[in-house]
Amino acid sequence: MERVYNFAPGPAMLPQQALETAAAEMLSYQGTGMSVMEMSHRSKGYQAIFDEAIALLKELMHIPENYTVLLLQGGATGQFAAVPLNLLKTTADYADTGNFAHGALSQAKAYGDIRCAASSREDNYTYIPEITKDMVNPDADYFYICTNNTIFGTRYSSLPDTGKVPLVADMSSNILSEPYDVSKFGVIFAGAQKNIGPAGLTVVIVRNDLLGNPSPLCPKVFNWTLEAEKGSMLNTPPT
Repeated sequence: MERVYNFAPGPAMLPQQALETAAAEMLSYQGTGMSVMEMSHRSKGYQAIFDEAIALLKELMHIPENYTVLLLQGGATGQFAAVPLNLLKTTADYADTGNFAHGALSQAKAYGDIRCAASSREDNYTYIPEITKDMVNPDADYFYICTNNTIFGTRYSSLPDTGKVPLVADMSSNILSEPYDVSKFGVIFAGAQKNIGPAGLTVVIVRNDLLGNPSPLCPKVFNWTLEAEKGSMLNTPPT
């Protein structure tokens, strides 16, 4: 069978072994008599799949115990709104370094006082602007970056020092492709379709002290606190 080498930014290639395993288990997942696509998300079988996925991600990324991993819907684009709706109290800083960073910045402005702390937009995003500690508002609720800018081919070679201000990162296009010290971040999120799996799943890794105080405007499905309490199953999760 001929396979195409798909280098598109997403959805991207999946390992052949994973596809073959899914195909072989399409009618009966591990002897259950049903496909994983037909399985109740309240069943023991599904819970085992969920728990293993979380455990493997924690192992691969060395996620500390004081972080919660959520498996959600809405793609990374949904998190452009979820981030301010869960974290913004007074003001936040954003680095505008590409298409997705700009989209997040524009979306956040709908919810409060958002400052563009650094930008390369006027130069067509051809570089990552230097971000020094004195450029960070110490009173900001968070500082937002996109670690890898798919369309423009730029990436952070080192993380900005934001001091006590939580660093929030969209890692959709480079999560699991290189090691990161998760403890340096307040929040990491990523759509699955570029590096992790098929489209439809969004990973959110949030430090526990940042849970518990979402905006009253925050919809239930974007509310990290409620999703953490419900084990990412506030509604039916994606297959």
